[in-house]
Amino acid sequence: MNKLFAIGEALIDFIPNERDSKLKEVSQFQPQVGGAPTNVASCVAKLGGNASIITQVGEDAFGEKIEDTLNNIDVDTNYLMKTDKANTALAFVSLTKEGERDFAFYRKPSADMLLKTENLPELQFDSTDILHFCSVDLVESPMKQTHIGVIDKMLNADGTVIFDPNLRFPLWDSLEDLRKTVLEFIPKAHILKISDEELEFITKIKDKNEAIESLFVGNVEIIIYTEGKNGASIYTKDGKIAHENGFEVTVKDTTGAGDAFIGAIIFQLLKQDRKHLIENGNHYLRFANAVGGVTTTAYGAIESLPYLEDVEKLVNHSEANE
Repeated sequence: MNKLFAIGEALIDFIPNERDSKLKEVSQFQPQVGGAPTNVASCVAKLGGNASIITQVGEDAFGEKIEDTLNNIDVDTNYLMKTDKANTALAFVSLTKEGERDFAFYRKPSADMLLKTENLPELQFDSTDILHFCSVDLVESPMKQTHIGVIDKMLNADGTVIFDPNLRFPLWDSLEDLRKTVLEFIPKAHILKISDEELEFITKIKDKNEAIESLFVGNVEIIIYTEGKNGASIYTKDGKIAHENGFEVTVKDTTGAGDAFIGAIIFQLLKQDRKHLIENGNHYLRFANAVGGVTTTAYGAIESLPYLEDVEKLVNHSEANE
């Protein structure tokens, strides 16, 4: 069965029980399993796809919580390693009234950053598989080198590589190092997902179309450009080929919405190939917007990720009102 392999951080998000407070003012938090690659794998699994996470957690209660949560939703944890050399990563979050977030991370280093390729069971990929990764675990660490090895292995198997930079500025000592690292890894991906908030920082180009065009380097065939509530577009080297507006929902928390979006793209892509995505871009985007939209209507990341029937309800309701 075609399979997603998501590599990167698995952590605990401490979500505030109150909104519109600065992080230093929050009095109570609720722990939720998170980390972008973990969210993406979870999204695919909850929709009914086949997904695995490649990461490392500490030998602590938070690592156990992550493993138990993923096992409960049928994410393959055969490549979830454990170490006593560092603790599981933590992230504390504050929310505005609109559900937007601010982060404080505790990972200097965290267990995921110490994962070495030689500590993983042997990975077997083929051309039907997909690898997804982000930039959080591309800081200088053993995990960065593990990313390089795993990406090369997927490319050698003729699988599909997807990169979502998912920028987290507080994790980098130098923003220029972050930018250079993202630019180093973009050519390795067949599909690049990038947000309107990230585009100018990464490219240093103000004009949107010119900036997007500059990212077609190396293996890049498809760019998925997201604009929050304004929807998303798909670009190829020939220009924009699809756009879909977002769904109108009551937003409680945007945590994991972008991960849910790309997870929904991957869920569909596992059944087809990249050519099918190009030919049916609007269908892919509409479904992904629905998955992302449903995710924002509840708190947390994995807990708020929808099952397929939840997404179909939103799509059917929207179509009935058009």
